[in-house]
Amino acid sequence: MKSSRATLQKGFTLIELLIVVVIVGILAAIAIPSYLSYVAKAKRTEAKGALQEEAQFLEQYFTTNGAYTGASTRLTRLPRDGGTETYSITLTIPNASSFVLRAVPVNSMAADACGTFTLDQTGNQNVSGATLSVAECW
Repeated sequence: MKSSRATLQKGFTLIELLIVVVIVGILAAIAIPSYLSYVAKAKRTEAKGALQEEAQFLEQYFTTNGAYTGASTRLTRLPRDGGTETYSITLTIPNASSFVLRAVPVNSMAADACGTFTLDQTGNQNVSGATLSVAECW
């Protein structure tokens, strides 16, 4: 005869469940910041590439017209596919022979450590409002 104590239990105990929750929490605490850092780096790379592309377009415009006056950017926001805007691309033309392109972070990138990326007609790369250095960001 079997006693009620000899029956096999099926399922998980509360302790086993709590151990799994703690392990998942630890993994999430490590993985989520790493993932967010990777995503921010990818968005920064996209912004820098867009500035380089726009600068090349402006150089072609200058070669054709002899001045930057009258030029405009072909790209005004990132990402290009129309998702939630992460960078706003602006162009300033102080005189006929110079320009400054800026990638200003907005929305999810607004508090980014690299701040605003700038690129001018000489290829000078800079950042403003950044907590990281130009070398670390560019």
